[in-house]
Amino acid sequence: MKDNQSGLLKDVEANFQLEQTDLQINKGHGRIEKRTVSICKYQGQRDWPGLETIIRVESERQIIKQNFIEVATETRYYIASFTATAGAFAQKIRSYWDVENKVHYVRDVTQGEDHSRIRTHGLVQIFAIARNLALNLYRSHDFKNMAQAQRFACFGLSTLKQLFRMK
Repeated sequence: MKDNQSGLLKDVEANFQLEQTDLQINKGHGRIEKRTVSICKYQGQRDWPGLETIIRVESERQIIKQNFIEVATETRYYIASFTATAGAFAQKIRSYWDVENKVHYVRDVTQGEDHSRIRTHGLVQIFAIARNLALNLYRSHDFKNMAQAQRFACFGLSTLKQLFRMK
């Protein structure tokens, strides 16, 4: 939730009454992440049709660098038109970021989609399909690192034929 909904964020922050919490701690890649997902029923001042649940995610990330630990904290709010447990919302939010990290980030960074100068109607969709096809081919060949897979595919026609399972 951003502060672009004429007062919704301020209303939510002011009226958040904790009902349930889920704590997750993840370690890996030189950092420790602690996420506390809290939920409450919406009881704000304004009438927001369909709004059922407010979700607050408090994140603390400790990045281990050479001789010190850098700590960053962030609080984000989400809204939902249904009710569930804090653990279920935590899982849904993590699943969303999995998609963001596995697809959008790879397309933006590895494949340079944001820097693409293609603007012609129709070509944008064709190149998006081609990029998705490439990612799916890499994953079907058990590549975990998409940049490494893309470098591998640049070795020549025989490599591309192998990826496409052609003779």
